[in-house]
Amino acid sequence: MLHDLLMAFQAVATIENFLIMAAGIWGGVIIGAIPGMTGTMAVTLALPFTFYMQPIPSILLLVALYKGSTYGGSVSAILIKTPGTASAACTTLDGYPLAQQGKAGKALNMALYSSCTGDFISNLSLIFIAAPLALLALRIGPPEFFMLMVFALTTVAGVSGRSLLLGLVSACLGLLLATVGEDMYGSFRFDITVDMQSGLAVAPVLIGLFAIPELLKIIVFRHQQTAKPMQMGDNRVTREELRRSLKAMLKGSAIGVVMGAIPGIGPSAAAFSAYGEAQRSSKNRDNFGHGEVEGIAASESANNGCCGSTMIPLLALGVPGDVITGVMLGAFMIHGMTPGPMMFETNLNEIYMLFIGMMFSSILLFGAGKVTMRMFSHISRIPPGMMAPTVLILCLFGIFSISNSLFDVYVLLAMGVFGFLMYLFAIPAAPFLIAFILGPMLEENLRRALALSRGDPSILLSSPITWLFAALALFVLIITIRQQLNKAKR
Repeated sequence: MLHDLLMAFQAVATIENFLIMAAGIWGGVIIGAIPGMTGTMAVTLALPFTFYMQPIPSILLLVALYKGSTYGGSVSAILIKTPGTASAACTTLDGYPLAQQGKAGKALNMALYSSCTGDFISNLSLIFIAAPLALLALRIGPPEFFMLMVFALTTVAGVSGRSLLLGLVSACLGLLLATVGEDMYGSFRFDITVDMQSGLAVAPVLIGLFAIPELLKIIVFRHQQTAKPMQMGDNRVTREELRRSLKAMLKGSAIGVVMGAIPGIGPSAAAFSAYGEAQRSSKNRDNFGHGEVEGIAASESANNGCCGSTMIPLLALGVPGDVITGVMLGAFMIHGMTPGPMMFETNLNEIYMLFIGMMFSSILLFGAGKVTMRMFSHISRIPPGMMAPTVLILCLFGIFSISNSLFDVYVLLAMGVFGFLMYLFAIPAAPFLIAFILGPMLEENLRRALALSRGDPSILLSSPITWLFAALALFVLIITIRQQLNKAKR
């Protein structure tokens, strides 16, 4: 085994492979930072270029693009409150307030440190605990998925701001919009137009909800604002900030690893779940949403913690963990490798090379993040009046480029107006987004579970895993009610 590892290390540690991974990381960071240009798009566009490459360099290129784009989404989320990717939406909650306080550099550094930590732990999980986590993922059925989504929805309480009632209203609106389109039995809901039959895509809703209201605020309240740009300010993360954020990083990484290993969950749900857990256990919970570095640490470590673990079901079972690993499944098969249990016997050397290459890519991610941070830092110096039209063009171009659909552009603009109205009425946007992302998974797994039991709701508490998630959800609910009562007394 040691000889095989040494041979794999020598095969990976070449200038060509390092250049390929560096190009993938850099390209992923830049694409992820552009609103609407998702990691899925980056990996899909790069796939044809891998047809003429060796198997492992081609897979490492796709993995590097995936990792780079996941981190890159935090850059625009922090600097212009426009998440480059859906998984970075949670980062805006504390990243953008920090940037407004003149601490954009601090927020970017914390995002980078957390991303690299989550990515490194995720790679270790892929190497050492792929088989046990894959077996656990196999035991997750529709009832377990449903209770997991119920537990994840308890995050709404933590991001509701001053009013839990308004947060619940926002979440209900998100669940309502999540029902637009075709359900699992072929029925259409809210199909006012033909385009609405396929539902509302996450990207235009996400960017419309966060980016467009900021542009409208610049226009509507321009007489109340100065033309001065934001300052980068202090860009150092202090030792004390790192120390108190370490727990949030480790928890976020663990949540990302577990949720990434479950097919279909994805980094967005992991980020919000980790954020909610960090807020519940933090001594600075009241500062969350106002520029708390622990919030950035939790969300960024969680979404990057999914990068390696999404490949656990792919390599161990042959089941893609998300859309991007679905594209990678095609790349594996194009090069004559079939992911699954037999791959660890027939292509063990390639597996070792992939593991070693992924560990190198974590180091390259840190270097690329440090360099691009200095480049992107100039964005904060652009006056808001000049920033608004530039961001609008990027949003429109990015959304239209995903599926060449004008309907998505209309959704972007409509959600922008809706988000601005929510701002005027002090309705928080984060609960809406959480419910919109988790709503389809919640409904689909509830209906599948009831279909399996022929309408018997007891199936929702039919296994130890469902009881665990139900108990956690009930515990969070009790804690939230106690906090609200104490707040009302004060």
